[in-house]
Amino acid sequence: MEAKIENGKVTIKGPKGELSRNVSSGVSVKQADNAIRVERSSDEPDIRALHGLTRSLINNMVIGVSEGFEKKLELVGVGYRANKKGNSLEILVGFSKPVSVEKPDGIEFEVEANTKLSVKGIDKELVGQVASDIRAIRPPEPYKGKGIRYADEHVRRKAGKAAKATGAE
Repeated sequence: MEAKIENGKVTIKGPKGELSRNVSSGVSVKQADNAIRVERSSDEPDIRALHGLTRSLINNMVIGVSEGFEKKLELVGVGYRANKKGNSLEILVGFSKPVSVEKPDGIEFEVEANTKLSVKGIDKELVGQVASDIRAIRPPEPYKGKGIRYADEHVRRKAGKAAKATGAE
């Protein structure tokens, strides 16, 4: 793994690719002894928050270029399925026509068993955003649980309409 810090920009290169990000003012990034150090200019609350954020973002960049990130989604419902067509993903979730999702640069779609799909990439923010956009096509509803959900998501179910009590009238 290789890190380069120039003019307030951090670039990390690894086996899976390369990511770069600008560093906020008030926070400085230095490289020494095979480690990246993030230091803040003052102890003001805003600068302290930026310090933690910058450290987290750089850590996610390092993990991304070495291991990568993945979000798994499930399609729950009768006839709900997903297919990969070239560079796009075609999703059938109860609408009159299939919904097509274009693959952004740096993202890979994988479909397993028609109802399980995963979004993979090296940029954690982009992987999460694409997975969220796919889920927003048909979010899980609380009565039957149908829709697109994350694999580890628990959908809270509601009771349906209670039947009217039949008494002597």
